[in-house]
Amino acid sequence: MNSPSSNSPSALYLNGEWKNPGPALEVVNPSTGDVIGSISTIDRDGARQAIADADASWAGWKSLTGKERGAYLHAVAAGVEKRADDIARAITLENGKPLAQSKGEIGMTLDHFQWFAEEAKRSYGRVVPNQIPGKRHIVIRQSIGVVGAIAPWNFPLVLAVRKIAPALAAGCPVLLKPASSTPLSSVLLAEAVHEAGLPKGVFQLLVGSSRELGAELMENPSCRKITFTGSTEVGRELIRQSADQVKELSMELGGQAPLVIFNDADMEKALEGALITKFRNGGQSCIASNRIYVQRGIYDAFLEAFVAKASALKVGDGMEDGVDIGPLIDQATADTARTHIEAAVQSGARLLCGGKSPEGRGPNFLKATILADVPEDTLCMKEETFAPVAPVSVFDDEDEAIQRANNTEYGLAAYVFTEDLNRAWRVAEALEAGTIGVNDSVPTTSQCPFGGMKQSGLGRELGTEGLDAFLETKHIAFAQIS
Repeated sequence: MNSPSSNSPSALYLNGEWKNPGPALEVVNPSTGDVIGSISTIDRDGARQAIADADASWAGWKSLTGKERGAYLHAVAAGVEKRADDIARAITLENGKPLAQSKGEIGMTLDHFQWFAEEAKRSYGRVVPNQIPGKRHIVIRQSIGVVGAIAPWNFPLVLAVRKIAPALAAGCPVLLKPASSTPLSSVLLAEAVHEAGLPKGVFQLLVGSSRELGAELMENPSCRKITFTGSTEVGRELIRQSADQVKELSMELGGQAPLVIFNDADMEKALEGALITKFRNGGQSCIASNRIYVQRGIYDAFLEAFVAKASALKVGDGMEDGVDIGPLIDQATADTARTHIEAAVQSGARLLCGGKSPEGRGPNFLKATILADVPEDTLCMKEETFAPVAPVSVFDDEDEAIQRANNTEYGLAAYVFTEDLNRAWRVAEALEAGTIGVNDSVPTTSQCPFGGMKQSGLGRELGTEGLDAFLETKHIAFAQIS
């Protein structure tokens, strides 16, 4: 096949073969604006055929034992690991994030594959005690069927694999639709799948118009489930579209994560946590801390230290050594960030650092930005800012912190820094979010569920719940044969 670095368009992986069914889509490096590759696309008719091929593969794939499917997933993981350097480079070139962070994404990807390779053996049912003599009841779990997996651009590999790995483990064929801006890492993933020898049709790669391909996935009855990561706005539309077929959805949507730092917090841990949760991937993360609340007793000291550390972060091309923050994915995202900064300042916030591009860099770059004394009703406190922009506000007591942290339509993640164990329990239980990091800036892990409350999504990925999302529950009642 054509690799992402070749001059010819990368092929799509369809029904076990590499094909170029449609016009090529150029992929642009957000750091330089240069075209770094291209990939073939597929239209709605092609997607319909891909769904039919996936459906044809379903019977054979689900009939394998969990151990057999798990062995395939281990083989895919080995193929990804073998290509780790190439995949990391592809992620950085198409997404912009620093190379070290791309390598970290591959590490989590491998862990996800390995976790679900083992979970494939554990789709347990149960025997239920009967209430009527002569009857027996069992509950079994079976694969839901063909899955359409729609992945985002901000973590193009790992967020795709959070869908692919459990679906395959559960016995479901998967059609992966990556973001059009970041498809090249998915081509390399498809290479690993092909090398692992999965039966044809069990995994396929679709690239093309989101509207066309999304419509076919949503409207085709042979596609039994959609799993999606993206904006809440798009998620609402998918919910509306799913109504006609009552199609099952799993969705990880937007976030507006609060980071709450109490007076008794370990200052160095809190500072490090703020840097990681806010500036990793340039703030382009659904679980980024978009609102930082600091208790009054340490507010000034925290701001001074936070500004010093944030100002020292190196902004530049993700392929350069020592870069902490790469470019934003496109100029529209950067323009939105600047709008949020300007609105905050106009509403009375203080701009302590950043707020502009580094000298000599293009408009997609933005320095680590810290805003202090940010009012609750300004844009960046209400809308998700996918950028290295950290709004900081002061609070006085625990009740106020909880109320302000929960004052959002989102509920994906939240963070708390305190050395008081009792407070840690109280606040963690009171916060309305699917994942809570207590003195932990990187709480996500393969063996625990990930997903949101309120308008941050439906269902959970990862953990045992990640496999459950692709299994149907069936009750079988046996009456005594006379």
